Amino acid sequence: MTLGGCDAAEWQARVDLAAAHRLAVHYGYHEGIDNHFTVLVPGHVDRFLLAPFGLHWSEIRARDFLVVDFAGNVLSGEGPVEDTAFHIHAPIHAARPDVACVMHTHMPYATALSLLEEPELLMASQNAIGFAGLMACCDYSGFALDSGEGRRMAAALGDKAVLLLRNHGVAVTGVSIADAFNTLYFFERAAMTQILAQSSGQKLRLVPEPTLSLTVEQYSTSAKVEGLDRIELHFAALKRMLDRQGSDYAE
Repeated sequence: MTLGGCDAAEWQARVDLAAAHRLAVHYGYHEGIDNHFTVLVPGHVDRFLLAPFGLHWSEIRARDFLVVDFAGNVLSGEGPVEDTAFHIHAPIHAARPDVACVMHTHMPYATALSLLEEPELLMASQNAIGFAGLMACCDYSGFALDSGEGRRMAAALGDKAVLLLRNHGVAVTGVSIADAFNTLYFFERAAMTQILAQSSGQKLRLVPEPTLSLTVEQYSTSAKVEGLDRIELHFAALKRMLDRQGSDYAE
């Protein structure tokens, strides 16, 4: 199926973004009808796909997305644009043309990490090491109801992949939907194991050098398996899981 005025590349982006919303429900990353995922429309650098506000993520389909430009104009689709979605995502997309996808959630363990006085992802697990040097933090200052707040977040993010929003949640970026969702998934896993370990009251054992540096290097050198990209394989497997469940995300 395709959508009127939508080429094959845009339709695939719609399918993948709908799948990411359904997967967020599967893993418990969603929060009611709030939080938001966006991706640049393929072939454009000034507009993105965004789900209309009011849909539960379990019902979002490829056909449902709005196309919104950086000025807030709805170029196609029907439904409301939620203020914080626009004011967070448009400035980040504008500031980071090197990334295509931005995902913002209040998922439980990443948000729990954001509540700590020192919200540091400690280099105590293999998953955490995958984010060495890739996370930035931003202080909380209320709802993002104007573009200034989004620009402040974008400035704090800089060239990092993950922005931990203190007392709030997390925003992650990726060069593709698969890349951003992979980051979302493994960041939540890393935060989860850290919070669980810290709940024991015992001191965490950090990975020592030179093992830490070796593992950071191994992350970059093992990105492919027999020439196939790990991230793409992961997302493809997750979509097959949705397909086996009879999900209608691709409609």
